[in-house]
Amino acid sequence: MSKTLYNRLALIGVGLIGSSIARAAKLQNAVGSIVATARSPETRRRIAELGLADQVVETNAEAVEGADLVIVCIPVGACGAVAAEIGPHLAPGATVSDVGSVKGSVVRDMRPHLPAHVHFVPAHPVAGTEYSGPDAGFAELFVNRWCILTPPDGTDAAATDKLAQFWTLLGANVEAMTPEHHDLVLAVTSHLPHLIAYTIVGTADELQNVTRSEVLKFSAGGFRDFTRIAASDPTMWRDVFLANKDAVLEMLGRFNEDISALTRAIRNGDGATLFEHFARTRAIRKGIVQIGQDSPAPDFGRPHPDLPHTPMPKPYAAEE
Repeated sequence: MSKTLYNRLALIGVGLIGSSIARAAKLQNAVGSIVATARSPETRRRIAELGLADQVVETNAEAVEGADLVIVCIPVGACGAVAAEIGPHLAPGATVSDVGSVKGSVVRDMRPHLPAHVHFVPAHPVAGTEYSGPDAGFAELFVNRWCILTPPDGTDAAATDKLAQFWTLLGANVEAMTPEHHDLVLAVTSHLPHLIAYTIVGTADELQNVTRSEVLKFSAGGFRDFTRIAASDPTMWRDVFLANKDAVLEMLGRFNEDISALTRAIRNGDGATLFEHFARTRAIRKGIVQIGQDSPAPDFGRPHPDLPHTPMPKPYAAEE
């Protein structure tokens, strides 16, 4: 029996996440066909060269014609304009979703432009690498990762369940929550860590008495981990921090308080406070490993030999 859940999947934007969805959906026979589009002609040409879609079209409106599943895979700051563009062309009964790591702003920006005859089920696959573009995706990206669905009040339950089945078929674990709760949780687990990583790597780069070559040569494991995070797509993360400003600022305030407490402990030689704090955080790491969200191996728990260790050439990104 066929596993196909949707007849026609439209992907708007085919970077790391979009191209991974295309690869996984094809591998799992989750959709009958895939139509894709992207902003630049170079990216569209590369999508066709890689065979990621059955059809590559020039406009967002053309992409969604006849699609029963539309997934918008672009920076969250652009989602509202795209929703306004595709709204009049969506098929009755279609499900519209996204992959952004902020959900409150996506709901506010997209929902007003979507007609009543479609189902709007925002989603966030909590998965990724520091690479970007259609070459960077791989079908296993979502395996054993979480995909969070944030359907607004009044969303058709059957449409939400069907999208959950789609993500499950791609290998993800699925959970639903409100957009507001999602943004608070992700501010702690993703957004603040990225902000810290960008800051630490930037600070190291600006030190006057340490050369760049020394930073690169003597980087310990912790700093290397930060550089991986800090290599993430700057456009995407700029939009994330602007879109989830309130939750990030709330978590940043808590973080600053904790930093101040540790600063006092170091200044005062308070080893007991430092030890207690480090022991508590060590237990959190062990818990993450125990529930299977990472492995003890120093590879972020995701050994993928076929994934390049250096960014792939991007001839399609000339305009960007």
